Amino acid sequence: MNSRQILAGIDRTELENLRERYPYRPNARKINAYEDAKYWIGVNVRRAQDLWLDRSPPLQILDLGCGAGYFLYLCRLFGHEGLGFDTDEEPFFRGTTEFFNVRRVIGRIEPQTPLPDLGRKFDLVTGHRVCFHRLTRTDNGEWLEWRPADWEFFINDIRTRFLKPEGRLLLEFNPRPDASSFFTDELRAFFESQGARIFRWKALLAADPNQRPRFKQTRKL
Repeated sequence: MNSRQILAGIDRTELENLRERYPYRPNARKINAYEDAKYWIGVNVRRAQDLWLDRSPPLQILDLGCGAGYFLYLCRLFGHEGLGFDTDEEPFFRGTTEFFNVRRVIGRIEPQTPLPDLGRKFDLVTGHRVCFHRLTRTDNGEWLEWRPADWEFFINDIRTRFLKPEGRLLLEFNPRPDASSFFTDELRAFFESQGARIFRWKALLAADPNQRPRFKQTRKL
């Protein structure tokens, strides 16, 4: 199944009309036009293919910060069962997740705070274009971010409470404002100490910190 076939199954006019019912919030930056199905389907097909989700057995997937729901929509088309976790601050995402029939739990990821119990464990936990680690902006516009201790708490919480024994955690990060990598020397050293496999702007971690997971994982879990 390719992007063209997937787009053919989406009522793109209805999706674009959602923006009329859920306009941009006042003072919100008008970026990332999530009603642009062609663009976001392409982005998320590549994300799914990077994890071999288009050719793996059915998985249970938790998507943190699921946003508009494109990724989980594709996961369902590839035979997986997904659950989103996100805030409910963006009305448009409320409309798109309903449009794509994506189930989600409303909540917020906070430093040094366990995620709410979701009642089950998952084969794969994902977070794309992660921004929950950003705390507040300084006067010069830079973000104050989680410290390694905050990341350690979060990763341990995911590993012990949300991942099956052979599960994986995938975190995809935005570049920094100067276009440099999210992974500073300190953060790269930290994530590698946690057993992460780092590829470009992504970190992949196994449930077992002593294992280095692979993006290609097609055997039944």
